[in-house]
Amino acid sequence: MDTIASLFSFITTPVSWIIVQFHSLYGAIFGPDTGWAWGLSIVSLVILIRICLIPLFVKQIKSTRNMQALQPKMKAIQERYKNDRQRQSEEMMKLYKETGTNPLSSCLPILAQSPFFFALYHVLSKIASGDEIGVLNKDLVNSAREAHIFGAPIAAKFMDDPAKVEALNASLTDVRIVTAIMIILMSASQFYTQRQLMQKNVDLTVKTPYMQQQKMLMYIFPLIFAVMGINFPVGVLVYWLTTNVWTMGQQMYVINQNPTPGSKAQDHYLQRLLKSITAQGEVRSRRKRSVIQAIVAKGTDRNDNERRFISGLAKAGLAAQADGTVTKSETAEAEAEGGAAQRRQQPKRQSKSKRQTTTAQPGAAKGSDAAGATAKTSLEKDKPAEGRSRAGSSQGDAKQGAGGSKATGSARQPKSGQRKGSQRPKHPSSKK
Repeated sequence: MDTIASLFSFITTPVSWIIVQFHSLYGAIFGPDTGWAWGLSIVSLVILIRICLIPLFVKQIKSTRNMQALQPKMKAIQERYKNDRQRQSEEMMKLYKETGTNPLSSCLPILAQSPFFFALYHVLSKIASGDEIGVLNKDLVNSAREAHIFGAPIAAKFMDDPAKVEALNASLTDVRIVTAIMIILMSASQFYTQRQLMQKNVDLTVKTPYMQQQKMLMYIFPLIFAVMGINFPVGVLVYWLTTNVWTMGQQMYVINQNPTPGSKAQDHYLQRLLKSITAQGEVRSRRKRSVIQAIVAKGTDRNDNERRFISGLAKAGLAAQADGTVTKSETAEAEAEGGAAQRRQQPKRQSKSKRQTTTAQPGAAKGSDAAGATAKTSLEKDKPAEGRSRAGSSQGDAKQGAGGSKATGSARQPKSGQRKGSQRPKHPSSKK
């Protein structure tokens, strides 16, 4: 770790200068030799660095949005090459290259602040050994060595031996308790940040290599920092815990205000937006109007969350417009209710085998309702020639005589092997 930190020694002077400036401010309030003065100086260093990294964060958000826009194309590639993993990966990389999207852009803030992290580690290591570094002279180094955060010196580590901790005027038990708690909090905050991103702000309907990378990072990063944390000075643990809390809060804001389409966060956001619109009857925020405008512009390409939102507006008697506003519309409400009622009243379609079985059963005509009788009649009308031929052949070629039985409207009994069931009645003109 010392070798890696020495590689970033070129930035130790700016880092030490920033710490000294903040220390002069907090030292006037809490005292120059207190842990509050030095600890808050490190926290302020983190905040300053993260503010400077906001442009990179904006770039990260834009790249993430590009990834979301490519989700349909990614899904199509997966379906097309689902049996060829290598070709699927090649097509994905080709798509990234054509659109200028970098799936690793989520690591940009971490990579950008790593020089400051290692520079701070180098500064604190020099403070622990009592050496001057950057703009930290001998008096400031001694002051930092005497500063304790909850009983642990800012330059002490979890793995320090008792003699080294005693030289810093501290107890080994206090140092290990404080560092262990900070390592746990640091790893837990890192894991929660990644887990929140994966569960709430990702469209789970599309599986992409980007999602697999994020899932791996969710478990790998906390383990890495937990293992490395035992060799971090208390001041570095304060630095990393602060940056994790900042990242977590920043991500919560983005998820709540600008969620990923198709994610759980978008569903929760649209439900909140729907309640707000139905209560107020209008869209008052420009940002909310832009969200509705984007949903309307999608048309039939809306996801399930967006369809539920439009349907909720229709049930409330409101219709979303192309400019992002909403207007009262009784037609939209009637169509929504009518469509739901029509779906509920639609009869269940019978299979072909069931229809044939119902037609072939002898007692089906007696037990069937009006709809079934109508269906049979129409079926018989479609085949008049066949019915007449069978009716004529039921009694052979013999003609009706004068002394024969008269037609009473009842159907003749079919011979064995012939079609059973109700026969077609005679026409009234056939009666004598």
